[in-house]
Amino acid sequence: MPIVKVTKDNFDEEITKYNDVAIIDFWADWCGPCRMLSPELEKISKEENIKVCKINVDEERELAHKFGISSIPTVLYAKNGEIQKKTVGYMGKKFILDVVSQLK
Repeated sequence: MPIVKVTKDNFDEEITKYNDVAIIDFWADWCGPCRMLSPELEKISKEENIKVCKINVDEERELAHKFGISSIPTVLYAKNGEIQKKTVGYMGKKFILDVVSQLK
């Protein structure tokens, strides 16, 4: 499943109305830990068929503010459009998949 770039314009369609688990990564180009996390999320989206969404905090300040993002990377885990969990900082593939399996 390809990674989805989420903006305020497609947030409802891509996340709120999605009837399964979605991983939402708040990130920025200049963030070192974000660049470390990105390949892990890429693997998950390809290998596990899990919806991975990325929100650039510099381009989508309104969404970052709405979800109280003060440090990046911040990953939100949504199930059926509802935020279930939030992690801050770099987390490896295994940790992320463990969180997803708890939500399934």
